[in-house]
Amino acid sequence: MRVIDIQQVMAELPQLIAQAAEGKSFVIAVEGTPKVKVLPLGPENGSGSKRIGFLRGQINVPDDFDSMGM
Repeated sequence: MRVIDIQQVMAELPQLIAQAAEGKSFVIAVEGTPKVKVLPLGPENGSGSKRIGFLRGQINVPDDFDSMGM
């Protein structure tokens, strides 16, 4: 992964943001020490994979689940 010093980041921020948006992550270093990892955001809610109900049909919840252990 590409490591970029903070001074270079400040000078090239618009270009680095464009590259990160294309999926090219990088690390920001301060005085040679890596400090922050910049990653592109994933898909927005609703446009990505559906998570609710993803185990449907793979597990069974008993009808008395709410009263179990009472």
